[in-house]
Amino acid sequence: MKMIPMNNDVIAEKVNKALIEEFELEPERLSPEARIRDDLGLDSLDIVDMVIVLEKSFHFKLHDKEPLATIQTLGDIYAFIAVLRDEGTIRAEQ
Repeated sequence: MKMIPMNNDVIAEKVNKALIEEFELEPERLSPEARIRDDLGLDSLDIVDMVIVLEKSFHFKLHDKEPLATIQTLGDIYAFIAVLRDEGTIRAEQ
C-alpha cells in the first residue's frame, strides 16, 4: 500500500470523509469555516462520537480533552490534527 504524505489537504480530506460517513453530512456543507454545532448541527454527544471517529481515522488516542474546548469550526479540527502530526503524535504518512 502506498503511503501518502499527510499534508493539510490530506488531513482535511480524511476529517471530511470520516464526518460524512459517521454523521451523514452533505460534503458541500464541509468547509473550514463551518461551525461544528451551528452549521453542522452536531450536539455534545455527537462531538464525543466525532472524537472517537477521528482517533480511529488518524490512529491516535486523545488523553487530554482540554484542547477540544477551543475547537469551534472544521478549520479548527484540521489545525488540531496538523499540530498532532507536527508533534509526532500521529504519523506524517498514512
